[in-house]
Amino acid sequence: MTLPVATIDKLAFGGNGVCRIDGKVCFVPFSCPGDEVSLRITARKKSYCTASIAEILNPSPLRVVPACALFGACGGCSWQHIGYPVQLEQKRNILVETLWRGARVPADLVGDVVPAASRYGYRSRLQFKVSARDGTLRIGFFRQGSHHVEDAADGCPIAAPVINQVLRCCRELLRSYPDVAAITQISVDAGESGVIVIIHQNGAVNGRNREYFIARAADFGPCTGLFLKTGSHSHVEKVWGSPEISYRMKSADPCQGDVELTYPPGGFAQVHQLQNSAMLAVIRRLGAFTPVEQLLDLYCGNGNFSLPLAAEVASVLGIEGSADSIRAAEHNRQRNNVANARFFCDDVASGVLRLVDQGQNFDTVLLDPPRAGAGNAVSGIVRLRPNRIIYVSCDPSTLARDCGLLAGYGYGVVSSVPIDMFPQTFHIESVTLLSK
Repeated sequence: MTLPVATIDKLAFGGNGVCRIDGKVCFVPFSCPGDEVSLRITARKKSYCTASIAEILNPSPLRVVPACALFGACGGCSWQHIGYPVQLEQKRNILVETLWRGARVPADLVGDVVPAASRYGYRSRLQFKVSARDGTLRIGFFRQGSHHVEDAADGCPIAAPVINQVLRCCRELLRSYPDVAAITQISVDAGESGVIVIIHQNGAVNGRNREYFIARAADFGPCTGLFLKTGSHSHVEKVWGSPEISYRMKSADPCQGDVELTYPPGGFAQVHQLQNSAMLAVIRRLGAFTPVEQLLDLYCGNGNFSLPLAAEVASVLGIEGSADSIRAAEHNRQRNNVANARFFCDDVASGVLRLVDQGQNFDTVLLDPPRAGAGNAVSGIVRLRPNRIIYVSCDPSTLARDCGLLAGYGYGVVSSVPIDMFPQTFHIESVTLLSK
């Protein structure tokens, strides 16, 4: 049987290369624009198909050598084989196409991608899967499309070096841990104040296990706090050390000190701190905040944007559905002596409607929703009659959907700036300004 041959035209959100087979769109993992490939069809759908590479007949000049020995097997990075300038170009193209399809946003309103200074060694938070079957300890990441753990024996190239250092220590410690087969995951968070490890274990943790980790605290290297999480419970139990994980965000006034922010073990924070700061700089530029305006920060988390921006506006109100995040935001407010910020724990859509019922208005609404977007909150947001909406997105499709909804209320896109928060992957962060 003759295998189909095609040339990869571009990349799609999700990481696959895109070509055409018999006039139908075909998605090809681990391909690169410009590759000439023979393909094995893996699935046929009504409007598209998927395929794997049987052979690269003529490799694209845009290809590079991946830095990781697990690339292609590990389910994490999908673009290590593609030169970094091409990654940036493709990410902008994906955002342009998605915003045009979903909200008819012209391409010239989408800026160039803000590149990352660090293309490897940038992640400050990682979750490593653990398997200890058949007497073999594997710590790493799930294989593509499976729950088989690929062992990252040399660490992860995109992880901060201190995370790989802690991982090596954990690997040695777990070899003689009494219940190693019950451990499913190791989470490592590296901040400016220290490195926190959370060990996830099925079933109850007994005194013997706690004593094992306490007795070997010095063997965890640069780790400053160890926590245990059992089963499906969200609560994490401190074993030893400090729960402090902190990072800094720049103040707009160079005469003022940086804002120091913390989040709890197991809580949410951005994984790329340099690009988190770059995103804040884009928000400042697009927002052009003034000392007289009222700012509403939806999905505010631990005050990641609210608190650094508070000195530039009259007041900030933050709403977030996670109680742990709101406690962190309030702690950060007090820690930084910010008097003009308030935080409430509430479902964002419900919280916005309460503000509408109270007759409140805001000059700017800043929102950073999860991947699902802000769909059910949009109708309430527009009833607050903001002059500007600044939408931080981690998913182009839901951003486009919500921009289309906002367009129906008279809010048009002024500018959208993609930010490369996750080099070597297809993920795209962006900041979009809308106004009436």
